[in-house]
This record gives sequence, C-alpha cells and structure tokens, in this order.
Amino acid sequence: MSSGFESPASVVVTSIAPPNPVMRELASQSKSRGLSFFVIGDVPSPSDFSLDGCEFYSLERQSATGFAVAESMPVRHYSRKNIGYLLAMQNRSRLVLETDDDNMPRAEFWDERELQPSAKMVPGGGWRNVYAYFADVDVLWPRGFPLDAARQKPPQFDTLPEIKVTCPIQQGLPDGDPDVDAIYRLLFPLDITFRTDRQIAFGSGAWCPFNSQSTAWFPQAYPLLYLPSFCSFRMTDIWRSFVAQRIAWANNWSVLFRGPDMFQDRNEHNLMRDFADEVPGYLNNRAIAEKLDALALKKGAESLAANLLICYEELVRSKWIDPKELALVEAWNRDLAGLG
Repeated sequence: MSSGFESPASVVVTSIAPPNPVMRELASQSKSRGLSFFVIGDVPSPSDFSLDGCEFYSLERQSATGFAVAESMPVRHYSRKNIGYLLAMQNRSRLVLETDDDNMPRAEFWDERELQPSAKMVPGGGWRNVYAYFADVDVLWPRGFPLDAARQKPPQFDTLPEIKVTCPIQQGLPDGDPDVDAIYRLLFPLDITFRTDRQIAFGSGAWCPFNSQSTAWFPQAYPLLYLPSFCSFRMTDIWRSFVAQRIAWANNWSVLFRGPDMFQDRNEHNLMRDFADEVPGYLNNRAIAEKLDALALKKGAESLAANLLICYEELVRSKWIDPKELALVEAWNRDLAGLG
C-alpha cells in the first residue's frame, strides 16, 4: 500500500461550522507547506463555506466523488470523514494527518514523522493507560479506556526497553482539554499539560484506545482508517482504534503515542448526552477487545481489507454494531480497490 504515495501529506477534518481560528490556522499552515487540506461537510455546514488553503466538500460534492461510501453513509455523522481519507489516498498523499476543528495545531504537529522511530515499548498483557506515562496526575484515562482499569498502573517507564519499531499509526496527545470521557469531565477539573520528552509504542496485546483528534497515518495503514457509522457517535473512532490495533498486531506493527502537538479548546458539548453515547463503550470495550483478540487474521497488505471485514463481522455478530455496517465496510473496500 505504500508504493506510489509520493505527494505531500494531507490534513483531513470534518466540520459543520463556519471557518474558525483553528480552521484558518490549519488552512494557512497547509498552504504554506504545500499540503492538501480536505474539509468534509455535512447537512448543517454553511452553504457558503469558503477558506483559502482548503478544499471543502459539501454533501453534493462528496456525492460527485463517485466513492461508494459517499452514497451509502448516513448524513449527520462524524464517519463522513471517511470521504476525506479516500480523497487523501486519491491524492497519493504520503501521510494522512487527521484532527478536529477545535484542536489548535502547534509547531510539532507539522514535524516529519518516522515510520520506524526509536521508542519505549509497552509490552502486552491487557489494558495499558497511555496517559499515565505522559501526565503527572493521580487519575487520568483516555476516552474508551475501561473504568475498572483506570487506576491500574502500567509498567514503569524506566523499565521499558527502547527499540526501533514500525508504527504506521501515530497518536499525539492534545494539551488543555484532552480526550477523556464524560464521566471524567463530570467529576474532575481539566487543564492538562502532557510531557513532551517521550514517545511510546504499544505492542501486540497492549490495548489502549486512540482517537481521531491528532493522528498520523502512513500508507501501510490507510485501509484501517475506516470509521464505522452504525454505532454510538462517541465510540466510532474508539472502536476503529481497537480494530486497527488488532490488525496492526497481525502485521507486527505498533501504535505510537507521542507528546502534545495540539491544544484543544473543546467545542461546547452536552456532557450527559456524551455520557449516554459512551455507555456502549463502558459496558462492552473489554469484551470487544477479547473478541478481536480471538480472531484468526492473516498478515500482509493483501489481507488488510479482508481482515477489516472479519473484525466488523465479529462486532455485528456480537450485536455491538448494526448489521447495516457490513455493506459500508464492503463499499469502503471497493473504494480502496478502485484507488489501487
């Protein structure tokens, strides 16, 4: 999947708001660096959206792409970001940088990434809380992390081996108002500053959710970008991360977590609504990981699409995702095949 992807990186965002300071900064920096910037709209998006340095895709323009998923995905859903990923692939981008319209990029966001960095390696053995390695806070956990593991301490940083490891998925940790769940937001104050001097790889069997706020994807992992549509809004990127991790391990890949490269000034949310949307994760994330762990997946680029379908078939079989999802996964795989 990596050959032929020689164009500069692409930035992908979905937004329903007019251009704000974050979007203007992303557009300005992308333009000055020669990067493509794709903004994917939805029903509430302004009809007159205009921002120098970005390519805005209204629903009409999304439909005109000819992508199978563009016709099949529901509207008013974050998963329409999938169209932005496909546009980046069509652009032959050598990296996809995804974020949200309330995350202000810092200089580090634009740094070159290495596919095979040297990093401390967190061993497998269950759930590992990445925030414990980056924040000097008694209790802090990422959205999607099992609540009954939130106080468990992972292996000490100084005991972790440092190795060169293949990491085609790399997650940055936004400062300020980082990605925690509604329970944390309802109970604890937030003004977090993460460490900048660490990068940590999570190897096979070390489960930790990652999100879509500040994530870099190399071409090897592009098929794993797929966001599910027929699940809770607050779980779409989290459950994607579990599927992506499981398939990554089948290919001897790790997920890299690095220091802050964004500052999040979070858009207004109804926290009780977020809580309701997160209940499927609170109740099922452990079981999802166990089911994915038990799957027999094949190694190799030629097996990525099939592995993706196998994972979602399991999520549907276990009734965590609506069966309608499978037609979308198949449409995504057809779009990938069409892009070569």
